[in-house]
Amino acid sequence: MQRSLDKLDPSCNTNNMTLRILIVDDDPHIRDVVRIAAEAAGYETIEASNGQTAVTHIGREAIDLVVLDIGMPQMDGFDCCKQIRATSNVPVLFLTAQDDEVDRVLGFQLGADDFVSKPFSPRELVLRIKAILARGKPEQNMALRHGTLEMDRAGHSCKIEGCELALTATEFAVLSSLMRHPNQVHDRNQLIAQVYGANSTLSGRTMDSHVRNIRHKAAELGCEDIIVTVHGVGIKLGACSR
Repeated sequence: MQRSLDKLDPSCNTNNMTLRILIVDDDPHIRDVVRIAAEAAGYETIEASNGQTAVTHIGREAIDLVVLDIGMPQMDGFDCCKQIRATSNVPVLFLTAQDDEVDRVLGFQLGADDFVSKPFSPRELVLRIKAILARGKPEQNMALRHGTLEMDRAGHSCKIEGCELALTATEFAVLSSLMRHPNQVHDRNQLIAQVYGANSTLSGRTMDSHVRNIRHKAAELGCEDIIVTVHGVGIKLGACSR
């Protein structure tokens, strides 16, 4: 199979520890910029020129993160993300042509991990990629339990009464922050700083989207009180009953 554009020869990866980035954009120049920056940072890359090809790669290849353009013809980034989330929790970083909060909120509701606006600095893009992947790394001392909720940070897994709670890397980081301090009320800006870093400019609506996703996924497993709102103050871990 060809190494460029939409195909990859898996035998080209001589380092099993190399993380693999899928770059999805209909603009070959943007793909080149992202590829050069990612490979210079030590990542392996695969490219796709449209959303459908990207979804096919997710089903066939081991992908560690997707850099996904929103404004593509045929299948835009949002529809592509929906299809990816139907089968995978691989981290997704959206590229957007405008700094539109509506797009960001929708993207986070679909399970995105972060956004970078075009035109972007390749250095910033790589830093965002590293930050997302760091959220998915195993942590030291690792098992947390609260009610029916169990979190194994070393194995990066979460369960409610033995049933797997499938979370994105960012959702896992949010819930981990709440689990570490189960009796503390967190305001949204506090959580954004813990998950995205102290210099993040993301709005509180971003955190609302992640919390909504966690609640929805937990409710599907019968847990309606995984995160509770303390009105006028913030949110905290709930009783996690089932």
